[in-house]
Amino acid sequence: MGDVVNLNQYRKQREKSRKARESAQNRALFGLSKDERTVLHDELERGTNALDGKKLDSSGSEEPPQAG
Repeated sequence: MGDVVNLNQYRKQREKSRKARESAQNRALFGLSKDERTVLHDELERGTNALDGKKLDSSGSEEPPQAG
């Protein structure tokens, strides 16, 4: 005779292994180490600061002449 199988446990185990596979794939595709995230964040911040430093200030003291 065959072994008795609890279908709820089988279903839960199957779902758990599916999620583990998906997690491994996502880590491979999207995962960055903490060092890589820090470097990326620093580069983005440096670029943003460089752009902000080159903005022209439109609230200068020169006002257009008023007619009247």
